Amino acid sequence: MTHAQSTRLLVGALTLALGGTCMAVETDQQKPNIVIIVADDLGWKDVGYHGGDIATPNLDRLATEGVQLENWHVAPLCSPTRAGLMTGRWPIRYGMGESVITPWRKWGLPTTERTIADLVATAGYERRGAVGKWHLGHYKKELLPLNRGFTSFYGHYNGAFDYFTHKREGELDWHRNFETSRDEGYSTDLIGRAAAAFINNSPANKPFFLYVPFNAPHNPMQAKAADLAKYVKVKQQNRRTYFAMVDSMDQAIGVVLAALKKKKVADDTFVLFFSDNGAISVGDNKPWRSGKGSVYEGGVRTPALVRWPAGGISGGDKIDGMMGMVDVYPTIKRLVGVKSKDGNRLDGIDVLDVLRGEKKAPVRDWFSYIAQGRQDQTAVCDDTWKLVVTNGSVLDVVLGDGGGQTPKVELFRLDRDPSESTNLLQDHPDVAAAMLQRLQAFRRLKIDGIPNFLEGKQGFEAPRDWVIE
Repeated sequence: MTHAQSTRLLVGALTLALGGTCMAVETDQQKPNIVIIVADDLGWKDVGYHGGDIATPNLDRLATEGVQLENWHVAPLCSPTRAGLMTGRWPIRYGMGESVITPWRKWGLPTTERTIADLVATAGYERRGAVGKWHLGHYKKELLPLNRGFTSFYGHYNGAFDYFTHKREGELDWHRNFETSRDEGYSTDLIGRAAAAFINNSPANKPFFLYVPFNAPHNPMQAKAADLAKYVKVKQQNRRTYFAMVDSMDQAIGVVLAALKKKKVADDTFVLFFSDNGAISVGDNKPWRSGKGSVYEGGVRTPALVRWPAGGISGGDKIDGMMGMVDVYPTIKRLVGVKSKDGNRLDGIDVLDVLRGEKKAPVRDWFSYIAQGRQDQTAVCDDTWKLVVTNGSVLDVVLGDGGGQTPKVELFRLDRDPSESTNLLQDHPDVAAAMLQRLQAFRRLKIDGIPNFLEGKQGFEAPRDWVIE
């Protein structure tokens, strides 16, 4: 009998000992398994189902079997997207909005924020695994995955580490739970196999939560010879390597999906895939403008897929409604039946009915922000209009003052101009003024957080084997 076919459980609260802590468990129905897969710096057109030139048969099959989310938004950079995913809140609220967490930074996702792993623990998910790239803080032990709601972790703390040696800043950054792992191999392969093992080792009658954030295809540009051999016709070396890295990630995703099928739980598993931001120059973000590190669409609009046949999410449909990273938490909250209020205000919305095709996505504002080592970039989009402010703080903008060039202000009719090529600021001042007011209110949410990109780098020495005490 599948999870979806099981009868409803007794409504009530049980007490379950999780990690030595007694937690209230809300159990009003049988729960699906949950698998969230995140790519790192994958371009919009770098998947086969978007007409790309890279072989991605497993993602293409997921697109055919599930639902394509064609208006999925994230933050412009790695750590902010992961923070928004984990909390359902704009990262700007808790100091995680402006930049990534580099190896030398003493910062992380504040422990006052509840993660999705914490959330599903209250719904009775006893197995909660994270496999891959963490990138949400590592300078003290309380920031690591096993102290943020997960019951197991296999992977690395930092970004931009070596795919073969698993080193960053000269030290081995590869771990199983709190212990150093000396497993050898290409990191993408190891992540795929470890995720599959987590599925294989999960009891058939209990739901699990699995978070699989790949480091691919983030730089450094490193690929296996067998994958490179598939793309000998790609003459530009870095782009050829990038193709091979995306191909390898797709293979690893195939390993994960195959494990679900072999376990006979594929129908009863909610699988979500997306990229943490757009690609760098070796990738292809067309038709969107710009890429990673930008608040233009190429930086914040990525491929995304979801599949849950037993939950009514299947069939290869496309959804054009705007949604994104902060919506995952509230959607999962409903999916697992947690009804208690969160301690912090959520910014995301429950889009489960939208994913099922039962409702249209509501009209809303999507906010973007970044300030990594340069002046602020902010943007707000309501899926028709988009206001973009670059080269300075949006709080300094006065429309009509010097043409709005310092900071630079642009207004786009996104539904007619998806490439954000024509600035309509002078033609629609009333639209711009209303959006500016909302964007400034968003920017005022910002609290001091991650310091300047290079702060702390000089003289920094990584701990041996990245063991955090």
